[in-house]
Amino acid sequence: MNITPGGVCAPKGFTANGIHCGIRKNKTKRDLSLIFSQTQANAACVYTTNLVKGAPLIVTKAHLADGKAQAIVCNSGNANTCNADGIEIAENMSQLTAQALKISPADVVVASTGVIGEPLDLTPIAQKLPELAEGLGGHSDLAAEGIMTTDTVKKEVAVQFCVDGVTCTIGGIAKGSGMIHPNMATMLVFLTTDCAISSQMLQKALSTDVQSSFNMVSVDGDTSTNDMVTILANGMAGNPEITAEGPAFQAFMQALNTVTVYLCRAIAGDGEGATKLIECRVSGAAQEQTAKIVAKSIICSSLTKAAMFGADANWGRVLCAIGYSGADVDVGKVSVAFSSKAGAVAVCENGSGIGFSEELAKQVLLEKEIEILVDLGSGTAAATAWGCDLTYDYVKINGDYRT
Repeated sequence: MNITPGGVCAPKGFTANGIHCGIRKNKTKRDLSLIFSQTQANAACVYTTNLVKGAPLIVTKAHLADGKAQAIVCNSGNANTCNADGIEIAENMSQLTAQALKISPADVVVASTGVIGEPLDLTPIAQKLPELAEGLGGHSDLAAEGIMTTDTVKKEVAVQFCVDGVTCTIGGIAKGSGMIHPNMATMLVFLTTDCAISSQMLQKALSTDVQSSFNMVSVDGDTSTNDMVTILANGMAGNPEITAEGPAFQAFMQALNTVTVYLCRAIAGDGEGATKLIECRVSGAAQEQTAKIVAKSIICSSLTKAAMFGADANWGRVLCAIGYSGADVDVGKVSVAFSSKAGAVAVCENGSGIGFSEELAKQVLLEKEIEILVDLGSGTAAATAWGCDLTYDYVKINGDYRT
């Protein structure tokens, strides 16, 4: 398996583009993106569990009822959520996209991200969609830019892998910086692949993967209203279609997870106001679910996140987060260490503090990527979660988000 350039355009038959259409006031920021498959593709999606759902999710879910799609259109700057005419706007956005691409509106995945509760004017979208479609090409980077809100960096990746002797590719772009919490979906992620795989197995792969990838990311404890993960598979690689579990499906799952974990880390590391990516790896659990609960609790702990911002090896906050997680844990067996490229330092063994160098710990925690290593000492199951530090800038960004 190899990382390859091209993002969502790396798989055969996919093109993309992103432009500024006028939804966002800043003319230097792209706010409308399009991803297109040359042929109708099998499709799967997983949606936010928030009861307040953006109109685009409702429309997309209806469009994907047949497991098919050919295009993804997404605007930033306005969420089209909690609007009386939201469904109508999302449907019209699909129709405009379909007209520009000469496909069926039912084959369009529609997404929006931005401020909630503000009407979305379709005029700039209608005016610019023909230009957006005409400029389709190998522009994954432009599409990634067009879906950004408070993100500070574009998030895209692609990997090549082998299925039954045939080289296949999975690519993806994502946006996510705030309102990120482990409760599917937690962000917008658009994935493409030229691997031939049935809609049913594609949905199974995605629904399984998110449990150990996007459901293990947290920035601020808020689950957004518009978030989803969508994947299109057009089969243009030419491999025998994957219709059941087996070696081919496992190869696909491994490649998918490589892409999703990369994007998880990118999202967590770009959390609003964040200065550090935090990866919490829990091992020694009696059950995987226990490891997941513990890892999530630590990543979500505001006090732990603040300690990471201050490069303070306050391991007691980690133990505290484990204690209130609700997981069945023998605290007397827990060990904790911090690690980064500056080194590693053990700070707790068997539930009690041990002597360690505060100077080394400080150096370890000053790095931009930090690992919190927890051994529960009760089994062989493990899990990983991703998050970021909590900084002054998080409050600044969200204090004036609409203005």
